[in-house]
Amino acid sequence: MSVSNPSNPSTPSSPSSSPPVSPRRWLALAALTLSVLIVGLDGTIINVALPTLAGDLHADSAQLQWIGGGYLLALSVAMLPVGLLGDRYAHKRLLLSGITLFGLASLGGAFAGSPAAVIAARAVLGLGAATIMPLSMAILPRVFAKEELPKAIAAWTAATALGMPVGPLVGGWLLDHFWWGSVFLFNVPVTVLALAAGLWLLPSDKKSMTADGKREAAAPFDALGAVLSALGITALVYGTILIPRDGWTDPTVLATLVAAAALLTGFVLRERRHPHPLVDLKLFADRRFLWGTLIAVFVNFAVMGILFVVPQYLQAVLGHDSFGTGIRVLPLIGGLMAAATASEALVPRLGARTVVPLGMALLAAGDFLGATTDLSSGYGFTALWLALTGLGFGLAVVPATSLVMGSLPDGNTGQGTSLLETVQQLGGVLGVAGLGSLLGYGYLARLATDGLPAQAADAARDSVSGADAVAGQLHDTGLAASAHEAFVHGMNLVLTACGIISLLAAVLAAIYLPSRSTTSRKVAGAAPEHAESMA
Repeated sequence: MSVSNPSNPSTPSSPSSSPPVSPRRWLALAALTLSVLIVGLDGTIINVALPTLAGDLHADSAQLQWIGGGYLLALSVAMLPVGLLGDRYAHKRLLLSGITLFGLASLGGAFAGSPAAVIAARAVLGLGAATIMPLSMAILPRVFAKEELPKAIAAWTAATALGMPVGPLVGGWLLDHFWWGSVFLFNVPVTVLALAAGLWLLPSDKKSMTADGKREAAAPFDALGAVLSALGITALVYGTILIPRDGWTDPTVLATLVAAAALLTGFVLRERRHPHPLVDLKLFADRRFLWGTLIAVFVNFAVMGILFVVPQYLQAVLGHDSFGTGIRVLPLIGGLMAAATASEALVPRLGARTVVPLGMALLAAGDFLGATTDLSSGYGFTALWLALTGLGFGLAVVPATSLVMGSLPDGNTGQGTSLLETVQQLGGVLGVAGLGSLLGYGYLARLATDGLPAQAADAARDSVSGADAVAGQLHDTGLAASAHEAFVHGMNLVLTACGIISLLAAVLAAIYLPSRSTTSRKVAGAAPEHAESMA
């Protein structure tokens, strides 16, 4: 909400001084959301293709793991320096380069002839995604005025979230009708459309000029900081990728996580002292950025937990295929979109300090309701609590992200959004590792494999789908029932953990988020920001 500043005639309260609002701003938003939608789709669409890749390309389990892990590693490592590069050299140009890279990597992946080529294509896709995510968000304040920015953030967030459940739906349909390369080739026309829309609709990049009309020289790039962050994030992500296979106490896992902690600590210490840091850690001194980022991490953790267990439940326990599973996760997105619309009216009236805790409480309520699932619950019950969690997701994440965006200084939005996206990404990686371990613990605690041959018992303990396969071969209905009950028990533990974390976040948000009066004073004292003309 704009607050007039009598001492500054160019604030939003002076209509005559405001630049004209471009009628193309919503089309520009469509271009940005299209770019993040393909990233969301690609993050999950590959999962349904892994069994086909294993058969057609003779990929072993380690190669299949790195088809997903290579993408995740490249995405996590590259995202942090991208924001600074965008701030210095051009948001639009770098974003369009990222979209182009994403399309070319998709084309290469579609016609890859070996598992190694697919892994390479996925790694390049991760680099493209690392460019698209933070820079598309960083451009939003240049397109929309402050009063419209929350609505734009809501649409951007919905597009990001929509890709996750829709990815398996699209992937399942493509694999039913075409060869495995279609899950890559699908991205190409979408990236071409996003690239054309971005070229036409997004505002031109500003050039930093000195008083005498010359372009400002760029500050030195913090190469050592970039190396420390890359090595630290690589160690962290690599260690978490190994956890599902080797466990938390494996020496390699422990060594990589300790190395990650040391490297990232060194990175933070260097950034605090460097005159031109890779990321501005002083942003955390602003309560809007600090708590907006932490709330976004908590929300991402809880939602990643839901999206980790629910598709498996719908497929393995309720018996739906990939396409049907994707459709049945959509109530989560419906709740998100309804909440995004409601938050526009609620935040100006009640303030983020009220709306965000309300959203986190609803997210916790949905998690706790889902944690009461049993084998007789059915899909109707699942749809109910998914819609409730989606509603809480939207009410919490949109105002929290708006707080973060409102705290970023002009000219450095890329650094802020890269930091936000990186912290969220790493929180999600650790969250899935931890929740995956909890799911496995709950599953094994209830699974009955007495009397099975050793090889069959190992396959049943590996996953619920493995137990179903063994039960089908042995015509053992008791094993199938035990596996389904055990998986639901593990899922309920995960949802309970997500609910506890969401409830804790609700309390922290109610205590620490800035009040409406504090936020208003900061906005009133800040330099005004207006949407740029895109004519």
